[in-house]
Amino acid sequence: MSVKIRLKRFGTKKKPYYRIVVMDSQAPRDGRTLEEVGYYHPIDVEEKQIQLKEDRIREWLENGARPSDTVKKLLNKMKIFL
Repeated sequence: MSVKIRLKRFGTKKKPYYRIVVMDSQAPRDGRTLEEVGYYHPIDVEEKQIQLKEDRIREWLENGARPSDTVKKLLNKMKIFL
């Protein structure tokens, strides 16, 4: 089973917010997750846009999880990416 860290979309039309989740790479975008490791609210104030559980993200990355391109950009922005 290949594991990815990616975004799961919530919210309404034109007002999205996302949960950063760990899930099987074959699962659909809004499918069942293994763990939720953060939030991303693109419309919110800059300081409140990204909230992460850094220790859990690092543990998943060490165990072989691969972040999606968008999550990789968010992690680099927060200076977490290994």
